This record gives sequence, structure tokens and C-alpha cells, in this order.
Amino acid sequence: MANIYTRPAQMNDLPMIMKIIAGAKEFLKASGSPQWQTGYPATSDIELDIKNSHAYVLLVAGQVVGYAAVVIGDEPTYHTITKGSWANTADPYATIHRMAISQDFRGQHLSHFFMTNIITLMASQGITNIRLDTYRLNQPVQKIAAKFDFSQRGEILVDDPLDPQRIAFELNL
Repeated sequence: MANIYTRPAQMNDLPMIMKIIAGAKEFLKASGSPQWQTGYPATSDIELDIKNSHAYVLLVAGQVVGYAAVVIGDEPTYHTITKGSWANTADPYATIHRMAISQDFRGQHLSHFFMTNIITLMASQGITNIRLDTYRLNQPVQKIAAKFDFSQRGEILVDDPLDPQRIAFELNL
């Protein structure tokens, strides 16, 4: 597969991003996960990501097929971690949020391309500590985390009325 790359998202990408998010919500629901079933992430969340320069898209042959928000800096929900601890609390870190691949491209290992690109982008900015979290039934994200040698660090709580507990992961390059 050729012509695969990642770039910052733009507002004109929003309709395709929201289609990708809607497909991811359906996928999570079908797999028995309540994650993303309460309206989050909404269009306003993605618009804010784009406005704050946190939004990235994965493109294949010029078509937007993936979305992720990558926030460099303090993540308030990561202040309290239970059943473990962060390995690196000294260096600045980036947090990957809202990662999704188009349902039309599932099974093509594009999440691996996307994650590689995100890690490379962060490393090129001097960010060598990367974190993410996921619902315990979200096996695809846990598999991606394992594939890229993220360490499971413990549990955090997020603002989710269905189940606020999330597994927290950390990668130190």
C-alpha cells in the first residue's frame, strides 16, 4: 500500500472525521464495549482538537481514513493513577486520545502506520514519553499498545457515566 501519511487535521476534514468516529462507535458497541456510547466524542470535541492543533489524520491515497488527537502537556485525568504508577514523571509527555480508523479500511493494519507516524512526530518534537488509556473491553487499542511496547501502568478515572475506569499505558522512548 503506497502513499500513506499523517498530517494535522483541518476543519474541512471534519465531515470525514465524524464519519470515522461514528463507525468506531458502532464497532465498539458491536464488540460489547460501552466506550464512546454516551455522545462522546462529539463534533465539538473534534473541532476543539483541530482548533488547538491537537488533531491528526491518516491519509491513504489522499483520502482521510484515520483520526487521533495528540495532546502534548499535562493531562488532568492522569494525575491520579491506581494499581500502579507512571514510570516517567520528570519528562513532558504526549497523550493519544480518540484514535480511530475508518471501518472501510479495517483489517489493513493502518492503525500500525498511524501509531508509527504519531510516535515519530512526537519524537521529532523531543517528546519521548507517550501515554494513552482505554476501556478494558477495547481489545484493539490494547493490542496496538502491546505491539508498540507500551507498558500497562495502572488505572485512571475519566468522566464516563457508564464506566469511568480506564487502563493506562505509557511508552518511554
